[in-house]
Amino acid sequence: MTASSRTGRTTGRALLLLVAAGLALSACAGKKGPNVSDRSYIARDVETLYNFGKDTLDKGRYKQAALIFDEVERQHPYSTWARRAQLMSGFSYYLAKDYQQAILSSQRFLSLHPGNKDAAYAYYLIAISYYEQIANVQRDQKITDQALSALTEVTRRFPDSPYAADARLKMDLARDHLAGKEMEIGRFYQQRRQFIAAASRFRNVVDKYDVTSHTPEALHRLVEVYLALGLRDEARKTAAALGYNYPGSKWYERSYALVERYTTG
Repeated sequence: MTASSRTGRTTGRALLLLVAAGLALSACAGKKGPNVSDRSYIARDVETLYNFGKDTLDKGRYKQAALIFDEVERQHPYSTWARRAQLMSGFSYYLAKDYQQAILSSQRFLSLHPGNKDAAYAYYLIAISYYEQIANVQRDQKITDQALSALTEVTRRFPDSPYAADARLKMDLARDHLAGKEMEIGRFYQQRRQFIAAASRFRNVVDKYDVTSHTPEALHRLVEVYLALGLRDEARKTAAALGYNYPGSKWYERSYALVERYTTG
């Protein structure tokens, strides 16, 4: 994992903690419930049960806290506490790294309260739960596509929210990840002299992920592939585009030398 990825994940958790703390404080604004740290959470009054979930969360027992918040919703489905509990359940599952359940809890909240003031939080919790599951480029990247889609939804629906700013950062990281996957597949095809298939992957990077860190190499690999296919004019045009956009890049130096060698050879 890169340093930027680690920073992005830390920022996301801080944003989630901020709203979760507000939900917990608003829930405890009434009378102080009894100490319920060692009680069963079956058939308790709603405030006691909710505070039990909060206490359990504060002690770092995230999965148990999620189950308690789920119980709040089950026992008291029409209360204000149930709405809060849905979000706190999602956050607790997120902290427990049960990202699928975090997504399901947040989606349930949105299906029941689509216009709620905390909808942005729920959308962001869904997006970051997908984002946390992004695997290295050697593995299937379906989850990265889902993360990018969910992050895009946050920025589309809530462009001025603090979640949107972090979502945009994570979108850039997700795109870079997807571009890295395309490069890996392209190099695989190139090494096996399947040049047309390789060119398709490198072109995807240039066309779809042109602002990522992989674009200069993708252009260089296209130069290599075009020359291998005997398409010298295409190779020269691509090398020229690489030089124009990335004049100081090591990839341009390599492409320039390669085109010169083919031209004079």
